[in-house]
Amino acid sequence: MSGGSGDCGSGGGRALAVFSGKADLGWLRLLRPGFRHCFVALEEAGRWITVDPLAGYTDVAVQPVPAAFDLAGFYREQGFTVVETRRRRRIRPAPLLPATCVETAKRVLGIASWRVLTPRQLHDFLLRSG
Repeated sequence: MSGGSGDCGSGGGRALAVFSGKADLGWLRLLRPGFRHCFVALEEAGRWITVDPLAGYTDVAVQPVPAAFDLAGFYREQGFTVVETRRRRRIRPAPLLPATCVETAKRVLGIASWRVLTPRQLHDFLLRSG
């Protein structure tokens, strides 16, 4: 079993950062088209689990597909931008920032960066960090 505050290092499981241009809230239209929302899919125990922070709640769901399913390809076919990555384990506390889809994704992925505030910045950070 993994988890807890003692986890450290870079060895996490497979993850997908998924970016959308959909803007349910008017102010999200100020963000770059194609990068107005993000959510994360995690491979865990042979399944895909999605963590989707929405305006009123965070939707956490076990997807009805096996981990071998090409979930990244499925999302890309739906028009999403997908970055395949891995979860990181950090000892350093995450910065105190507003509860946004980006902040939730960063915490799920183990990213502690003050400079990553928008979905596009998260996308670019993930591409740079490998």
